[in-house]
Amino acid sequence: MAEIRQTHRNLKKRVAATSPSSCFAPVARGDARILILGSLPGQRSLQAVQYYAHPQNAFWRIMRDLVGADGTYEQRCATLVENGIALWDVLAESTRPGSMDADIQLDTAKANDFGAFFLRHPDIERLCFNGQKAAQMYSRFVDDAGRRLQQDTLPSTSPAYAAMAYPQKLARWRSAL
Repeated sequence: MAEIRQTHRNLKKRVAATSPSSCFAPVARGDARILILGSLPGQRSLQAVQYYAHPQNAFWRIMRDLVGADGTYEQRCATLVENGIALWDVLAESTRPGSMDADIQLDTAKANDFGAFFLRHPDIERLCFNGQKAAQMYSRFVDDAGRRLQQDTLPSTSPAYAAMAYPQKLARWRSAL
C-alpha cells in the first residue's frame, strides 16, 4: 500500500512538472491606479484559487497593514479594489514544477495581455512588482507600447525570500504604495 501511495505521489509530481500553470483573472476595477504584479501563482494559490494563499506569504499581512485588507479572501480583494489597487500576474501560463520562481520554465512562458488590460484600466499609473522575477519577466515578455508608468520592484512577499525581515519589507511596500 505504501508503495502505491509513493507511486501516486511521484506521478502527481511528474504531471505538475509538465502541465502548465495558469494565472487567475485580475483583481481590478476600471479606476485602478496601481497594478501589483506577481510572476505566476504557486501551488498553494492554485489549489485555493486565490492570490498569495500560502499562509507564510506576507502579501496579505502587508496589505492589511497598509490598506486594512482583512477578512475573507473576497473581502481582502474588495479592499484592494476600493483603494485603487489591482492585482495580477505577469505570466498567463508557464510550466513550473513547484512554487519557486526559479522553477518557472521561461521557454514555456506566455505573458498576459497587458495591452487589453491597460485599455480597460486607463488610470493605471504605477506598476509594483512583487519581487525581482516578476520585474524581469515583465521586461522580457511584455511590450508596454511606450506607456510611461512608474515602476517599483519591491521585495518579494514569498516566504522563500528571507533575506529581509517583515518590518523592512513593509517599509519598502509602504513607500511604493
